[in-house]
Amino acid sequence: MKDIIEGFLKFHSDAYPKRADLFKNLATKQNPRTLFISCSDSRLVPELVTQHEPGGLFVIRNAGNIVPSYGPEPGGVSASVEYAVTALKVTDVVICGHSDCGAMTAIANCSCMDHMPAVGSWLRYADSARVVNEARDHGSDSERVASMVRENVIAQIENIKTHPSIRLALRENRLALHGWVYDIESGDIDALDGATNEFVSLATHTEVRAYPLAPLAVAV
Repeated sequence: MKDIIEGFLKFHSDAYPKRADLFKNLATKQNPRTLFISCSDSRLVPELVTQHEPGGLFVIRNAGNIVPSYGPEPGGVSASVEYAVTALKVTDVVICGHSDCGAMTAIANCSCMDHMPAVGSWLRYADSARVVNEARDHGSDSERVASMVRENVIAQIENIKTHPSIRLALRENRLALHGWVYDIESGDIDALDGATNEFVSLATHTEVRAYPLAPLAVAV
């Protein structure tokens, strides 16, 4: 804990004064344009990867970057999605998986979750990705996990589309969905091309999106 406190003291003495005006503006309002849903893994820091300052992203983090399908008992993820889209009116939603994901590794390897029942129950929201991944042939364990990471991003894109706030925003052409996979070692990101259902390099395909597939219509 000592290093956490020392980090705060350094922030308070060095980083905060350099951003005093920014924090003053953020004290009573926020206007993020992107909802970023990522894994809780300590190696993936959305603000670092996207180079955004405080106030730039509305972030949801959980084990496996999962978005449960909308249901009669919405939880914290559903509430946060609804708030971001309805109240904050974000224009983009990114669901970002990553390499060497512990949650996806457990699913891909059919690891027993009896000792972590809450985790096991939570990961059931990735069942559709698991079924698809298990139906494929994989050359190695690492390929199986990497494929599971990607299938999960695709599955969570489909899950989030069941949320009423998302469906309305998509229908009104004021929201785009993006599926990303971040590679920890290289720093690269592959993005889901919804037109082909394939992942391509974001560095060379900066306009790619998971949904909608075509450029947003311009009102006349």
